[in-house]
Amino acid sequence: MKRRPSWMHTVVLLLLLVGTVGCDRVTKRVAADVLSDSAPRTFASGMVRLEYAENSGGFLGIGTNWSQEARTAVFSVGNSLLLLALMLVALREGWSGPSLVGLTLFVAGGASNLFDRIAQGSVVDFMNVGVGSLRTGIFNVADVAIMLGMILTVSDGFFSRRRVQLQARPSDDAD
Repeated sequence: MKRRPSWMHTVVLLLLLVGTVGCDRVTKRVAADVLSDSAPRTFASGMVRLEYAENSGGFLGIGTNWSQEARTAVFSVGNSLLLLALMLVALREGWSGPSLVGLTLFVAGGASNLFDRIAQGSVVDFMNVGVGSLRTGIFNVADVAIMLGMILTVSDGFFSRRRVQLQARPSDDAD
């Protein structure tokens, strides 16, 4: 039987969605205002670097050299369809718990980056972490929400399946 989230869970998920999008919007605005015309700023002995970048491509700059039409098709239309499809699947299947929280983070991050693509043609990125030459790409709060959401959803699906498999096994005591 599918469980629908209670109104309290729905409110919490909406607050998570709005809070994630709001945090992303504010940090991108601050990054544009403070970092766009300055040298990168480093913290924690260089492990954290803040630097302004505009990404017209996708994850880690994939597709940056594609035509504007191809980028629009994949990163705007494609992302919109993916977010819509994921929400419809979650509603139809009655997702709950960590999977639903993960989906909410994924949708919030995806929607905020999608807004940038539609409004500006690119996404503002500003964070980079690493040690020495081993560093991440430049990312933003929405990217963190997307990755955290994916991790929560995939791990919950994996562990849920694992629990079902373990429960389905006949116990040694059944003899």
